[in-house]
Amino acid sequence: MSKKILFLTGSLNQTSQMYQVASALGEFDCWFSQLFTDHPLVNFLKNKTRLLDKTIISEPHRKKAEAYLKERDCAIDYGGSRHRYDLIVCCSDLIVPAPLKQTRTVWIQEGMIDKMTLLSRIIKALRLPPTWCFNTSLNGSTNQCDLYCAASDGYRDYISGMGTDPGKIWVTGTPNYDHAAQFLDNDFPYHDYVMVATTDMRETARPENRVRFIKKCVAIAAGRPLLFKLHPNENFDRAIGEIRQHTPEDTAIFTEGNTQHMIANCSELITQYSTVVYTGIALGKKVHSYFDVRQLKRLSPLQNGGTSAEQIATLCRSFIDFDGPVQDFLHQYKEQQDAALLYFINEKEQSYAG
Repeated sequence: MSKKILFLTGSLNQTSQMYQVASALGEFDCWFSQLFTDHPLVNFLKNKTRLLDKTIISEPHRKKAEAYLKERDCAIDYGGSRHRYDLIVCCSDLIVPAPLKQTRTVWIQEGMIDKMTLLSRIIKALRLPPTWCFNTSLNGSTNQCDLYCAASDGYRDYISGMGTDPGKIWVTGTPNYDHAAQFLDNDFPYHDYVMVATTDMRETARPENRVRFIKKCVAIAAGRPLLFKLHPNENFDRAIGEIRQHTPEDTAIFTEGNTQHMIANCSELITQYSTVVYTGIALGKKVHSYFDVRQLKRLSPLQNGGTSAEQIATLCRSFIDFDGPVQDFLHQYKEQQDAALLYFINEKEQSYAG
């Protein structure tokens, strides 16, 4: 019988990334579950209130993810109770249920990690549950998983600086953000506008002065056409009303559509806390963000021609087949990577000399 892998999903972006990795591991028995928790209080809040409806453990996110997976005939095991798994592939290390801690785990970076806040620092310093931040600022920093797949060298350094063992971290790139050039070939009908990609800050209990932000976008555009793409979690009626009130009449507003294609056709990109800023950076657009743009350029995901899923799958395959302690795998696999890199460099030098 083939070995079993459980992929933990979250947002549609996380779910599509997990699907890509699983597709490259066709020789294994791959199953999927929305991220879940065994914490009684968190489960009570999830099941009896709407406080967690915008988080990835919520039923709304679960329904969207499972609909995506069912369309692709994927096997679903919510809660991971149907089988004993040989590997768990995680979209977050903020929640690792106790039953899964007995299984080997691989963490995959989805995209941007939220900015550290005072609350994040307090929670980390006091070693409180990282989910209490109500954002992703501590994602990748808990050191709970066995292997970590980072989007770039910059994120490897950032994650290790936040407390995860650097020996566990591999720079693989991240699916969905590793081949921005492909988005230049699109049929989106508009071009040469200033694009604004908003964030669901208010819906996830973070403070925001949206009117002030809109007015700043109008000032940056300086008379050029404006196009707003709203975050899928937003209250559309409220957001559209605010934009209509404070922008020129010809401002375009989209609640659906391919965000990456919209970015490819824009002349300038304005974001708040959105991972899509990395697409703009990769395509050489002038970008704005609530993050420091110079830091974002250091963190920007590898552009490896869309091979991140394959690289992550190769790592998972080697890990699940390795018969020995995790620390031995870390040491031996690193040696193999170093040898492969040295061989590649030598081949290049010889080709140049020829």
